[in-house]
Amino acid sequence: MPPPVDKGQGTGWSRLNAALMPDYTPQAITFWWLMVGLGGGVLSACAVWLLQQPWTVALQMAVGLALAVGSGLFPVRVPGTKHSFAVGEVFIFLVLLMIGPAAAALVAAGETGLGAFRTSRRWTSRLVTPAISGLSIWSSGSLLQWTLVRLEAAGGASAAAVAAAMMAFAALYFVVNAVLLAGLQRLKRGEPWFRLVAPVVALRWVGMAYAGSAALATLLYVTYRQQGSGVLWVMVPLLAMLLVTLHFYFRQQEVHEALRDASSSAAAREAVLMLRETEATERHLKALQASEYRFHSAFTHASIGMALLDLDGSLLQVNAALARLLGRSAAELQRCRVQDCVLADDRAALEGQLAATRHAGFEGFALELRCQHLDGGTVWMALHCGFFTEPGADTARLILQAQDVSARRRAEAGLQHMAFHDSLTGLPNRRRFVECLAGVVARQQTDGSRPWAVMFLDFDRFKIVNDSLGHTVGDALLQQVARRVQERLRPGDTVARLGGDEFAILVDHIEGERDALVLADRLLDALKQPFMLGDVELIASASIGITFSTQGYTTAEAVLRDADIAMYKAKAAGKARYAVFDASLHAAVTERLRLEGDLRHAIERGELRVEYQPVFALGAADAIAPGTLSGFEALVRWQHPQDGRLLPAAFLHLAEDSGLMLGLSDFVLQQACQQVRQWQLADAAHAGLGLAVNISAHDLGSPALVARVSRALSLSGLQPQHLTLELTENILMSHIEAALGALTALRQLGVKLAVDDFGTGYSSLAHLSQLPIDSLKIDRSFVSQLQRNPADAAVVSAIIQLGGTLHKTVVAEGIETAAQMDQLRQLGCGFGQGFHLATPLSAAQASAWLHDTGGARH
Repeated sequence: MPPPVDKGQGTGWSRLNAALMPDYTPQAITFWWLMVGLGGGVLSACAVWLLQQPWTVALQMAVGLALAVGSGLFPVRVPGTKHSFAVGEVFIFLVLLMIGPAAAALVAAGETGLGAFRTSRRWTSRLVTPAISGLSIWSSGSLLQWTLVRLEAAGGASAAAVAAAMMAFAALYFVVNAVLLAGLQRLKRGEPWFRLVAPVVALRWVGMAYAGSAALATLLYVTYRQQGSGVLWVMVPLLAMLLVTLHFYFRQQEVHEALRDASSSAAAREAVLMLRETEATERHLKALQASEYRFHSAFTHASIGMALLDLDGSLLQVNAALARLLGRSAAELQRCRVQDCVLADDRAALEGQLAATRHAGFEGFALELRCQHLDGGTVWMALHCGFFTEPGADTARLILQAQDVSARRRAEAGLQHMAFHDSLTGLPNRRRFVECLAGVVARQQTDGSRPWAVMFLDFDRFKIVNDSLGHTVGDALLQQVARRVQERLRPGDTVARLGGDEFAILVDHIEGERDALVLADRLLDALKQPFMLGDVELIASASIGITFSTQGYTTAEAVLRDADIAMYKAKAAGKARYAVFDASLHAAVTERLRLEGDLRHAIERGELRVEYQPVFALGAADAIAPGTLSGFEALVRWQHPQDGRLLPAAFLHLAEDSGLMLGLSDFVLQQACQQVRQWQLADAAHAGLGLAVNISAHDLGSPALVARVSRALSLSGLQPQHLTLELTENILMSHIEAALGALTALRQLGVKLAVDDFGTGYSSLAHLSQLPIDSLKIDRSFVSQLQRNPADAAVVSAIIQLGGTLHKTVVAEGIETAAQMDQLRQLGCGFGQGFHLATPLSAAQASAWLHDTGGARH
């Protein structure tokens, strides 16, 4: 046993350790602090990560924690043994697979922390158990995540591989957790650390349960990935129902067995009960004595301020920490009320809380307020107060805990400034500007006699400055711009940096629109003056969009949106000028918003249609006879309920800007794959029909592109070699580095790739020869000029020759005349499509055409 610790002597650190861990050896104390520090650091980092996630992630974690904690309330005891198990780890492992190690660490720490609160009264156990649990699962889970990423990159992330990795992770997590917890216990008893094999082996049954839980979690995760989240809403309640049923069944068996044993020895049982009652009474008395000793020790040696007080706030007893916080002696404090130590401005809040203690239902309060230090300084304190009942006391007392939070309050004040101001220019940032703008918009609703205007300012050539002179010079330019703009404003105006080279100005209390226009001219003239950045002289111009309160705004966001639209109008008109938002721009924005809103529901309402344009062989390409149908290109159309049939040019840009492009692409891909597969199955002559589907830059940048394509193929049964994904030349070349990995993965899947609108952009031949591209599609703009423009004919001929040299199929788009088709055939073009060959057909029309003609050109 370790030697007793003298709690009345030593430093504050030693007294704290003596109060918390009187029975710990020095090695155990060091190890405890190490585990709490490491675990707390990991959990803090995980909490910061969680604050940056969408609220849905926190909701999923809360559900996982609730399920893990709830399952712990219904353990299933294995008949004939002392062992029991619960499926709480299943839900923790499922959170790990679905969200990641940070989320799993928080959920595991929460579950073990709540368990420790139920089973232990010691704060040492309540703190170290979740810390070790969070540290163990985070470290093991990070290794698992790294392994799964490597498996997926290597193409080996099958369900079996994930299950094997998860079971290995569970074993590692069990060993790390068991070693750390058992190691702490051995150090506490003064036993050697290295003799840990026996305790860990003794818990091997628990390790086996962890492995089973990991396998079950993998099964749920794989099912979720394949079938969607709906399957979890079915399987998880069934699993919980099974667990509860088994729990109560085995409990009933234990009760029946106990009753049978009791009926055979009633007298013995009565004696045992009396003995247990006596022992329980003795333990209760000892616990009361120990509790009183611990409270007195904790109160006296606590590092935070503590006090006992009457309901009116009179201080009856204070500890040394509280006296130090206020710069007074304990004797001085016990002659006054706690309100006397609080600044006058905050005293009313404390008085109100103390008055509430006399009302029924009061349980306690927490409050942050300012207290007066004896030296005249101000101390921010976090107060926590609740009832305290002493044995034998006639009246209730309050126990108060006070913690110095001055440093946090100062940091929060600094963060408050940082949160609302731009760090580069010192100007208000977007968040602060929106708040100010929201205030004047709200004022306008009740008082329209004080008009205002908002200017949106954007530099015309700032990107050139950054790219040519570097970001340091660009930052210096922004700082000078900020000062120059501020110098031209009136005292009541507000200028903010919204981000990048965008500034906004709130011009309040104007007499008419002319005031804002004069200010805009003054700003444009000021910005045209040269800026000196070291030895470099720069002349910068800006475009300004202006909108006025007379537009009748109800939100700050709408004001900024319209000012931004007006700014783009100024840029389109030649830059270095201002433009005013007017009714025509408003009508255009309204129409755009209407279409965007309708588009969000177009898929679910069944308004989108897929049409199919046949693609034919023009010459003896790939051993296909001329005139043979090789496949279809899928084209999306929108049958709008009011506007009628809309072509892609009318709504695809809305889908890209509003984040709907991925959903729209998935709809077209799945519909077209299923339809072409139906045609293949309907007639053996069409078994080789191909399908071409366009994908956007958003699709190419999606990390789940390969998985989305695989899902569409799997659901439809279409073979990968029958699907061609088309990307425009500009999209491909502008995303060349990021796209290479996805394109390679698609080719490995068996999908073909084509460059659409080839010749309209700029393709590096070095890139083109190295990219996994199967075909080139000649843009219709060249095909339409074949007969009239020799230069376009030369371009088409060059593309066809390039395709042949690079062993890539060439497809001509927009063939509208027989002459164009004949010339393309003479030039050696392999395939073509266009109105001369066949117009785009609906699914029903294409089915009838295939049935009637067998796919022959008409």
